[in-house]
Amino acid sequence: MAQGGAMAGLELSATDFQSPWNNMQHHTEEISSERLLVRRGQPFHITLYFRNRGFQPGLDNIIFVVETGLLPDLAKGTRAVFSMAGGGGPSLWTASLETNRAASLDVSLCAPPMAAVGRYLLKVHIDSFQGSVTAYQLGEFILLFNPWCPGDAVYLDSEPQRQEYVMNDYGFIYQGNKNWIRPCPWNYGQFEENIIDICLELLDKSLNFQVDPATDCALRGNPVYISRVVSAMINSNDDSGVLNGKWSEDYLDGINPAEWTGSVAILRQWHATGCQPVCYGQCWVFAAIMCTVMRCLGIPTRVITNFDSGHDTDGNLIIDEYYDNTGRILENKKDAVWNFHVWNECWMARKDLPPGYGGWQVLDATPQETSNGLYCCGPASVRAIKEGEVDLNYDTAFVFSMVNADCVSWLVHGGKEQRLHRDTNSVGNFISTKSIQSDDRDDITENYKYEEGSPQERQVFLKALQKLKIRRFEGPYRANSPSSKPMPLSQNRPRSLHRPSLRPSDVIQVSLKFQLLDPPNMGQDIRFVLLALNMSLQFKDLKVSLSAQSLLHDGSPLPPFWQDTAFITLCPEEAKTHPCQIPYSKYSQYLSTDKLIHISALGEEKSSPERILVDKIITLTYPAIMINVLGAAIVNQPLSIQVIFSNPLSEQVEDCVLTVEGSGLFKKQQRVLIGVFKPQHRASITLKTVPFKSGQRQIQANLRSNKFKDIKGYRNVYVDLML
Repeated sequence: MAQGGAMAGLELSATDFQSPWNNMQHHTEEISSERLLVRRGQPFHITLYFRNRGFQPGLDNIIFVVETGLLPDLAKGTRAVFSMAGGGGPSLWTASLETNRAASLDVSLCAPPMAAVGRYLLKVHIDSFQGSVTAYQLGEFILLFNPWCPGDAVYLDSEPQRQEYVMNDYGFIYQGNKNWIRPCPWNYGQFEENIIDICLELLDKSLNFQVDPATDCALRGNPVYISRVVSAMINSNDDSGVLNGKWSEDYLDGINPAEWTGSVAILRQWHATGCQPVCYGQCWVFAAIMCTVMRCLGIPTRVITNFDSGHDTDGNLIIDEYYDNTGRILENKKDAVWNFHVWNECWMARKDLPPGYGGWQVLDATPQETSNGLYCCGPASVRAIKEGEVDLNYDTAFVFSMVNADCVSWLVHGGKEQRLHRDTNSVGNFISTKSIQSDDRDDITENYKYEEGSPQERQVFLKALQKLKIRRFEGPYRANSPSSKPMPLSQNRPRSLHRPSLRPSDVIQVSLKFQLLDPPNMGQDIRFVLLALNMSLQFKDLKVSLSAQSLLHDGSPLPPFWQDTAFITLCPEEAKTHPCQIPYSKYSQYLSTDKLIHISALGEEKSSPERILVDKIITLTYPAIMINVLGAAIVNQPLSIQVIFSNPLSEQVEDCVLTVEGSGLFKKQQRVLIGVFKPQHRASITLKTVPFKSGQRQIQANLRSNKFKDIKGYRNVYVDLML
């Protein structure tokens, strides 16, 4: 008791953030049980312990202070001061008394559902009646987006979707080509040790933060803003971003993009080297890292693959492809059709757009074009893309062209260009993502466009084209230009825009088609036939030039390594096959890492100037790595994992390295040096580990050598808490 009978000021002795319980309630226990990680718009509980006496309402006043960023500011919302007296509205931090004991106090705190996310400092000021005001620093906590809270802009009202798009730490990224779609297993690992800290460091390394840290931190409550910042920071084109992209075949000073099996190793390397970009990434790696960061921050995110993805640089919704008279595809520095392209969709409200355009938004971290001066793309509303509303923010026109551009084929001969065909449905096929809580593939093409060939699809295409013409007429496009009103479509548009041009095969009345005779296994000869069908009642004499060349997955062609000429005479309504074979010895040294072979045939008929072009992309396949789990998987109990792999080639390979990883199973990626591997040889190794997280897990493996880079395999494992 103080002199003169006055009661002593209330003194704080300790604080319990109740991290294990709070984190469980806030779905962050996978990240940590020792640090406090909470989601906005949802209460969390702390206990204050006092040294000299208990809390007395009316006598003592406890004022809480939360601060985030370098320059906390009440006006910007990065500092808040509030007490248990209440009076907080939905946009204010609140505190309420839960339980008052003899020497402790349970308090419930709650961040508003639009608060900036990030690292916060919590302080209290204790003001006792007639006593002095004492200030205490209670400690740090991290605030995240909350897809479980209806007031949050990232609210998702389906628990299975939240489990898949926020909580699932592994998945599949679809690769290959539209005729052969291959799931590539990936370890997102968003809850692994240090990943949350690396994600917050990534925000602090952005150009926006470097230029104006106070404003940047204040805007971190807006998922539209955060998603643009992260999209720019995944690539390193403007900043000290996470990944360097490379699309050539020279990866000697880094890792071939095809070798990666997870995000964790990449993010940890970026952090460990003082934020030096990691070498190298391509579209699926950029999208996978973005998925890890966004799920970690609490924004529902999925990875999307678009097969035959357009890259239209001049905004006319036409992609030109050029061939020579041998059927060889020529390099086009301007436009391209990527064999596949991978981006993200993030779920959020779009208060900056007219009603109805919230929900899934496209974000593309692959550095293709600039947006507001930075290499980022999106968020573009998926619904706006489907409806052709290409003037809505952000970068909707560019994404529209990726799924909906028309493709025009040209023959280049003697310095002249002859148009072969306009194809209105070759771009944007089998748009794919992993299914919810299953390993199946979901085809979501209908989310992006109306059915190819339908009147609605052409109508939307023309609407988008009209808006792009207006934009080009009005001057350079800015990502944040205001929406222009839709203009009525002109009636005298060239006919070819409304419907596909007549195919040369319709004029000549001959069709050509490729058909594989065997599965295209790496190391074996490629056997296929060219099918020629005469649809007329006249004899046809055809000269067909055949060509094969490797492609990079962004559509860039490498020089041809096989060419052939066939002379085919067809009786009326006759069909013939011309057999073809490309030996392994012929293609092996010309193959790119992408394992893509483009075969084409250019046919001409004596009586017609028209040419027929047919092509096919073949993706060569490897035998998968087999993974067996030996015995029951139980948390904190030793587990043996058998990995069986083989060299599919009929030649010796060197520099073999096997990598194995899996969130909750291995603390870090395992690397096994194998060295020389004999032709057609099969081997097995057993790895030992101790699982440290329960529930559904996945093991991912990759085998690389001097001859191949990405023989992959995976195995799902359920880890039990106890026997």
